[in-house]
Amino acid sequence: MTTSITPLKQLAAWKALEAHFATISNTPLRQLFAEDPTRGERLNSEAVGIFLDYSKHRITDETLKLFFQLAEESGLSAKIEAMFRGDKINITENRAVLHTALRAPRSASILVDGADVVPPVHEVLDKMAKFADSIRSGSWTGYTGKPIRNIVNIGIGGSDLGPVMAYEALRHYSIRELNFRFVSNVDGTDFAEAVHDLDAEETLFIISSKTFTTLETMTNAHSARVWALAKLKEHAAVAKHFVAVSTNAAEVSKFGIDTANMFGFWDWVGGRYSMDSAIGLSTMVAVGPDGFRELLAGFHEMDEHFRTTPFEKNLPVLMGLLTVWYNNFFDAQTVAVLPYDQYLKRFPAYLQQLNMESNGKHVTLDGRTTDYQTGPIIWGEPGTNGQHSFYQLIHQGTKLIPCDFIGFYKSLNPLGHHHNFLMSNVFAQAEALAFGKTAEQVHAEGTADWLVPHRTFEGNRPSSVILAEKMTPATLGKLVALYEHSVFVQGTIWQIDSFDQWGVELGKVLAQRIIPELESAEEPVLKHDSSTNALIKRYREHKRK
Repeated sequence: MTTSITPLKQLAAWKALEAHFATISNTPLRQLFAEDPTRGERLNSEAVGIFLDYSKHRITDETLKLFFQLAEESGLSAKIEAMFRGDKINITENRAVLHTALRAPRSASILVDGADVVPPVHEVLDKMAKFADSIRSGSWTGYTGKPIRNIVNIGIGGSDLGPVMAYEALRHYSIRELNFRFVSNVDGTDFAEAVHDLDAEETLFIISSKTFTTLETMTNAHSARVWALAKLKEHAAVAKHFVAVSTNAAEVSKFGIDTANMFGFWDWVGGRYSMDSAIGLSTMVAVGPDGFRELLAGFHEMDEHFRTTPFEKNLPVLMGLLTVWYNNFFDAQTVAVLPYDQYLKRFPAYLQQLNMESNGKHVTLDGRTTDYQTGPIIWGEPGTNGQHSFYQLIHQGTKLIPCDFIGFYKSLNPLGHHHNFLMSNVFAQAEALAFGKTAEQVHAEGTADWLVPHRTFEGNRPSSVILAEKMTPATLGKLVALYEHSVFVQGTIWQIDSFDQWGVELGKVLAQRIIPELESAEEPVLKHDSSTNALIKRYREHKRK
């Protein structure tokens, strides 16, 4: 239960933003830059090695002033402190939200229900480190005495998206003597292709499921056990080729995994916020305990920046408020995340879950149906690939799509002029989106009159540019925490619970009902709607053939 809160649209700052929007919504970025020659130098902020240029957004100083007023009226400062303090701000599940505790230093103290959660966090980290070192050194051997060469992470949602994103992002730092594979889809093809060229004697599976009952994960886990035992024969081999990230010791043991090799976490860790918990075990094996602690240190630096920095210079606050601005005032439906670094190729997919599972809500904290849009659709691909795919729509289409460009001053793989060419595109695309190309400019180039409209770019399309020195474990931690806290800011403004995910449950429950109807030898009595009944019948008929 929660007390009634003042509806968002009744806040004075919201009403002021509505009036302000009416006065500036049609003001082009060309004009804003012409009227303020210092705009590009002023509208940026830098902290913990992350630089944010937000000058190419359709805002003025007055907009920013109203943003910060809205944040204050929404109680953002108090909510930030409540989260870091361990209050149970996930009200529908009565849970604390303490992913920040996963990267807190040993000296910190954070109480949940009167118990300090920091010591057990570091106990798990130390246990993970010992295990990771044993795999990396070859001292952990499989059932037949061969060292482990292949690590297969089996999970879904945050138990997959986090580890696979982190592995790809930090591949430069990974131990190349080991192969890493990731299985999440219950489609058997995902598992079959992941293990196709692997030797069971040299393969270790990390089964990541808090309850050890998740349908997709456990279906893949049981298939992995069958696959491994086809070669290893003895059931005792399971203990040498499987470890668990879970809290359900009984089910882990029943599966055949030694509970000494079970790595736990807590109910105050949401799945999409768990990559820096034991869910990141594959990441630690890949980059080593020191690399993983560097990742955690990066997270913590951004946490502290978010917790302590005034809104005017606070990177997650600025990004979160800009997202609200376009989502709710310009009616932008999506945000494109465009990392100009191949190592971040899975970053947009990771952010899809982080943002859309967190803020895809239509009910406020006090149970009212929202009368405004909440979470935007997040999507994107690495540059420069996207430029030859969907940028046409961003530049000349009919939809307004705010963009986040992410780039680095230095490449981890310097090769000729590649990095200069890459980064020139970051700056050029942001410039082109903002200022476009007028009909007069096109005509002055000698373009035929009939062709001029086709080669004109309206511009006035907003973007942020995020820059850092280079991709390191610490940098990745900072970037992920930047977006985590931006999502929290958005949810606070929208007055929703960003930390539950009831929307994923209904389809899963119905699937459990349908599975026996698909597998039954006898013709089942179907009690769904006519469409679902017809689809099930059609599937059964074709399966029989």
